[in-house]
Amino acid sequence: MTTTPKARKFRIRMSDAPRPASDAGGVPLQLAPTPSRHHPTAEELMAAPSEVEDGFGDLALPGSAAAAKRAAADPAPGQADGETQPQQSPGRDPVAETDAIRAEGLTGRQLRTARRLAQKHGLSPTSDFDAVRLLRARGLNPFGPTNMLDMVSNEIRDDVAPQDAPIVNLPATSTPVQPPAKPTPKPLPRFTADERAAEIIKIQRDIARRRRRRLVLLASRLSLFVLLPTLLVAFYYFRVATPLYATNTEFVIQKAENGSGGSGGGLGGLMGGSSFATVQESIVVQSYLESREAMLRLDQDLDFRGHFSSPRMDPLIRLEPDAAVETMYATYRDQLTIGYDPTEGVIKMEMRAADPITSQTFSEALIRYAEERVDQMSQRLREDQMSGARDSYEDAERRMIEAQIRVLELQERRGVLSAEAEVSTVFQQISSFEMEVQNERLRLAEILAARSPNATRVAVAENNIARLETLIASLRSGLTATQTGGVSLARIQSELVIAQADLQTRQAMLAQAMQQMETARMEANRQSLYLSMGVFPVAPDQAAYPRAFENSLLAFLVFSGIYLMVSMTASILREQVSS
Repeated sequence: MTTTPKARKFRIRMSDAPRPASDAGGVPLQLAPTPSRHHPTAEELMAAPSEVEDGFGDLALPGSAAAAKRAAADPAPGQADGETQPQQSPGRDPVAETDAIRAEGLTGRQLRTARRLAQKHGLSPTSDFDAVRLLRARGLNPFGPTNMLDMVSNEIRDDVAPQDAPIVNLPATSTPVQPPAKPTPKPLPRFTADERAAEIIKIQRDIARRRRRRLVLLASRLSLFVLLPTLLVAFYYFRVATPLYATNTEFVIQKAENGSGGSGGGLGGLMGGSSFATVQESIVVQSYLESREAMLRLDQDLDFRGHFSSPRMDPLIRLEPDAAVETMYATYRDQLTIGYDPTEGVIKMEMRAADPITSQTFSEALIRYAEERVDQMSQRLREDQMSGARDSYEDAERRMIEAQIRVLELQERRGVLSAEAEVSTVFQQISSFEMEVQNERLRLAEILAARSPNATRVAVAENNIARLETLIASLRSGLTATQTGGVSLARIQSELVIAQADLQTRQAMLAQAMQQMETARMEANRQSLYLSMGVFPVAPDQAAYPRAFENSLLAFLVFSGIYLMVSMTASILREQVSS
């Protein structure tokens, strides 16, 4: 398992320019400081070479620029003591090679890596640049892709084999793949002020040319996708579209009820005088005027199809003579604008036609249709409210007539007009006869009180008393006993009383039903609907449509929005694909 070594991040800084070559003694040239502060210009910074500042100053620390200068000037101490150094190629100067490596502009991290690798291989470099030179002299790439296992294997191989042992070249089974060498940065070319100005002008002209080309492309796209469609729409509205005249009408659906009495009190009375009481009826009327039924009726009465099929209509709103009902209905919906305002309860209608008289005629016809529909709705409501009361009254009247006929039949069958009168007559007779009996008894007592009463007079008085008592008994028995007709007077009276009580009850029920029917009739009249005109249809004298400027501006905004959305979508997709 190979584990990539983890190390801290070091500051990496590239060399700004090649380092200056040293003199014959190996000491690099140094510029004497000037007492006055001089700010170099851009041309001087581009032309004059600069040295790399490593942060150590004049301290000759291992790996610093001062140590490299000193190592290049003085011989290495290891050589004086007789230490073995790697063999150098004949005819090559180490100082020149070190200066060439310094001119490559290697980073501090690369130099530290090269020094560590040189120490791993047992070399003794005097500086980081010398470490690069020694590694390259041994055929090693200090900046190639390596890992810790390769470094460990290289150390083991160096420890086992002597340094000056001959290298045995074994036949390779395959050609080893060498890693690509890292390209060395080339130093910036030096330009004169005139050449630099010429290059800047060339770049500016190239930028201006590309901007002009992009502006031309943008203007072409805008002209094709925005301006051209807008011009076509404006040409249609200003030159081709047929002028249409609009007739405005306003009306309201109201109820006949007032806020007092009956069911108009309470919440119903509060809502009865407001527009919320006729919301449903107003919406129904609006839906009816927008329906196919109203359109077909208008076409049947005033030839709606023929008016919009005339040659003076523009091609976009013209109807074919044999157009389908759906096509004619779409044209009807386009020319009719109707809306209901729930806050005020007003229905606003606008009807458009090619001439003002036709527009007014169409509006009046639609209002007439709306009034008929409101009357139908009101009649249905009145019939529903009156049907129950009318049925109750008719039933009470029929039963009262039946009771009256039954009393009449009973009177005719029994031969008694009034049972109470008959009974009263009998009782009067009995009372009078009883008074005569009392008188006869008083007279008999008076006769018997005499010292020698007259027998004839006594007999006459007694016979009168007996005859009267017999008559009274017959009269009393006639009230309850069955007569020759088979029915007693008491039974006749009871039947008549029952029949007359039933008749009186039916008469009271008839009177109550009549009162209920009258109340229902008043309530139905109070709930009836009617259409009240607010604005009557008047023929206009100037065309209201088409609104050419507003429609053209709207078309421009719509096309611009579509172009903007498509452009943003295309840019986002292009960015996603390129990333």
